[in-house]
Amino acid sequence: MEFGPVPLSQAAGAILAHSHPLQKGRLRKGHRLDDGDLAALRAMGATEVIVARPGDDDMGEDKAARALAAALVPDPEEAHLRLGRAATGRVNIHATAAGVLELDRAALDALNALDPAVTIATLPPFARVTPGQMVATVKIITYAVPAALVTRGAALARAALRARPVTVADAALIITDMGQGPGKGESAIAMRLQRLGIDLSSVEVVAHAPDAIARALGASAADLLLLLTASATSDARDVGPLGLEKAGGRLLRFGMPVDPGNLLFLGDLSGRPVIGLPGCARSPALNGADWVLERVACGCPPDDADFAAMGVGGLLKEPPSRPHPRGG
Repeated sequence: MEFGPVPLSQAAGAILAHSHPLQKGRLRKGHRLDDGDLAALRAMGATEVIVARPGDDDMGEDKAARALAAALVPDPEEAHLRLGRAATGRVNIHATAAGVLELDRAALDALNALDPAVTIATLPPFARVTPGQMVATVKIITYAVPAALVTRGAALARAALRARPVTVADAALIITDMGQGPGKGESAIAMRLQRLGIDLSSVEVVAHAPDAIARALGASAADLLLLLTASATSDARDVGPLGLEKAGGRLLRFGMPVDPGNLLFLGDLSGRPVIGLPGCARSPALNGADWVLERVACGCPPDDADFAAMGVGGLLKEPPSRPHPRGG
């Protein structure tokens, strides 16, 4: 692509690089100049303009952005995404369902490494999304790029984006009590479920004991089981995990490298996920339980490698009320 100042006599058919005022209105950058435009510029005293002129092997910015977006999301309906129209070298991508954003990080990194003129920006992996929310934007920086570059980028990042919709319909919340009442937390957890479109079908308060927890877990028919204990789970053999095992379930993970949220556990009971919530889940503030709950609700629970990767970026905001400030 050629770029730079040219005399008005040579500018017909080129792309205007910078907006220019006219006697009436203005010519906007990105506009393809015709003879009428050049006459209007002469009337303003202009003798030259800065333009871009794509070569025979180049692809215009809008066409390139459309091609890359279509490759990233080849089946928008299946991916629960919607591609916006191309304008100024940009195509925005929006979610069409509540869920989490799943992406191929390596493929997107490879696309962004091809050439500075070809870019995609996204929300973080597994970010919670809502219908209509923008989740990614494809932007071609220059007015045109080599068509071969677009072809390479499309091949590298094909089907690299999708929204994973919520797959559970309802959840049960079991709260343990050590004689001081169930405490707060129900409303914050209900809010988390509501924004995912999940019904909180039942809330049960039971004794802080493995047998009581086991009975409550076994009696529930909900798709998702949440356990909020009166005292934080501090070991894989603590009351909550033992109650899960007594109910016939399996403990899959205890502890996570996210703070607040360290003392979470994840389990399975006859194919239904069980999340032992950390005490910080009583607050609506972001914590590690949000990351796990959102992924579990969308049918893509984290495995050990996923949990390990949460540590970088997992130091979340520390509430002023924290009893042991971590100043040093």
